[in-house]
Amino acid sequence: MADKSAIEWTEATWNPTTGCDRVSPGCDHCYALTLSKRLKAMGSPKYQNDGDPKTSGPGFKLTLHPDSLDVPRRWGAPRLVFVNSMSDLFHDDVPLEYIMQVFKVIRETPQHTYQVLTKRAQRLSREANKLDWPPNLWMGVSVESRRYTFRIDHLRKVPAAVRFVSAEPLLGPLSAVDLEGVQWLIAGGESGANARPMKTEWVIELRDACASAGVAFFFKQWGGRTPKAGGRELEGELWDQFPEVKAA
Repeated sequence: MADKSAIEWTEATWNPTTGCDRVSPGCDHCYALTLSKRLKAMGSPKYQNDGDPKTSGPGFKLTLHPDSLDVPRRWGAPRLVFVNSMSDLFHDDVPLEYIMQVFKVIRETPQHTYQVLTKRAQRLSREANKLDWPPNLWMGVSVESRRYTFRIDHLRKVPAAVRFVSAEPLLGPLSAVDLEGVQWLIAGGESGANARPMKTEWVIELRDACASAGVAFFFKQWGGRTPKAGGRELEGELWDQFPEVKAA
C-alpha cells in the first residue's frame, strides 16, 4: 500500500489483491512481477505466496488481502487511487463477491477517486451488470497493440463514470482506434533493461485521435532502461490531460 505513488497519472496505490499471470505480450516484462521478487526477498508478507511451497517463486500468485480492504477509510485527505497496481481485480481467481466488497469500499469513501485497470476485459463486461458502480470509480483497459483493441469494445459496455484506455507499453500502432465512449487515454513506452521500442508516429497518431474524439490525452513516458530515461515530452510539450468529470 502506498500513500504516495511515482506513477504520473495517480497519487496513491491500494492493493486489496496481489499477484497475476500473463495474458498478452504487454505482460512480458511486467514491472509488478519484478517488484514482487524484491518485496518477497525483503520479507513483505503480501508477496510470499508462490502457489507451491516446494518452489522458490516470485511470490506473485493471485492472493486476496481482505485485511487491506479498509485502508482507504483511514486516508482523510482526498486522493486519486490506483487500485491493484500489483494485480488485476478482474482476474478469474478473484471471486465476484470480493470485487463487490472492493466496490463497496469505493462507494463508501467518496472523498477519493479510484482508477481500476484490467487486461481481462471479457470478464469485466460479463460481470459489469452484477456490480453497483460507484460514481467515483474510473474503469480502464490496457491495450498494447491493434490486436487487443477488442478490449475497448468490452469497456464500452461498462457503466463507469469514466472509461479509459492505457496504451502502455505501446507495442504497435493503434491505427484508426475507435474511442467512442472513452473519456481518457494514457500512452507510454516500456521501461527496463529489455524495453521494447515505441515509435514516435504511434504516439502522435493516438494524440491526434484523442483530439479528434474529444478524449483527454496523457503521455506518461518514452520508456527505456529506466522509466524516466527517455523523458515525457512529445513534440516539445508535456501532455498531462485528465478527463472532465461531471458532478453527481
